[in-house]
Amino acid sequence: MKKLYLFALTAIVLAACSAPPTNRDAVTTTNSNKPAETKAAAPLTEADAIAKEKEIWQALTKKDLTGFGAMLAEDQIYVSGDGVHDKASTIKSVTGFVPTTVDYADWKLVPINNDAVVLIYKATVKGTMNGTAVPEGAAYTSSIWVNRDGKWLALYHQDSDVKPLPPAPPAKAPAKAAASPTASAPPAAATATTSSDAEANEKAVWDSFKAKHFDAFESMLAPEFTEVEPFGVTNRAESVKGVQTFDFSKTTLSDWKTVKINPDATLVTYVAHLPGEKVDTEYHSTVWANRNGKWLAVFHQGTHKAAPAPATPAKAASPAAAK
Repeated sequence: MKKLYLFALTAIVLAACSAPPTNRDAVTTTNSNKPAETKAAAPLTEADAIAKEKEIWQALTKKDLTGFGAMLAEDQIYVSGDGVHDKASTIKSVTGFVPTTVDYADWKLVPINNDAVVLIYKATVKGTMNGTAVPEGAAYTSSIWVNRDGKWLALYHQDSDVKPLPPAPPAKAPAKAAASPTASAPPAAATATTSSDAEANEKAVWDSFKAKHFDAFESMLAPEFTEVEPFGVTNRAESVKGVQTFDFSKTTLSDWKTVKINPDATLVTYVAHLPGEKVDTEYHSTVWANRNGKWLAVFHQGTHKAAPAPATPAKAASPAAAK
């Protein structure tokens, strides 16, 4: 049984996402519909969010899929190594899964606004799928809890299987001085323009990577920006430093989907293709939020596409069967 199921359930727990064409489970290409008018709800503290997260896990332990589904928003999505799932396919993917042990660590709450938060943590899970034991595995997971009509519901969940940090690329030799003393590289943009169009903002981020305009990238991040990757959780400064070690020149993006969190925040998910990399396909999600009139990235998570399950070898025919 793939270790992915173990976190698929995790993610499903708070799932939310849009599936790429190879795994699109009745998810529309875009979901930029305006959320219904919502009633005020008491602020969700970190302790409250943790309790809700554990309550979802408990529903799975009790095989209570009705209760599990009731805690998910109707436009909920789940992003994992096998793609993006809507609410119906999230519930289907956890059917038959029973977690027997869930160990939580490193909780972190990132506020989006008064009606939405991101809860980040590391989960180590054991369980069974249709009665078969699932190997223990660990993942960095994130969930968005959103106020819908006065009730806090899980809108999104994503998991990234824990992997060791790859070695840093070898240092390059200093570039030779330009032939002309007046020749120089074009100055990097100090800031970048953003808007309520989350897809356009995300494309601007990747354009800044390709142009090595890392100051422009930094200008698009909120001070509290938090990034989750298979290698760990980083803050704004660490993320800006980290992207400078990669070559994004050949990267292409596809399979866009946006989900309106509320009028002042949007979630965008997409697939990143990185030719030549060991893992050449990744699923990405970013939350963009209005901060005093400027739209900034508050949260981002990347998940490696899962390797295909090994094929089951065909059984050799018995001598008797050959007769």
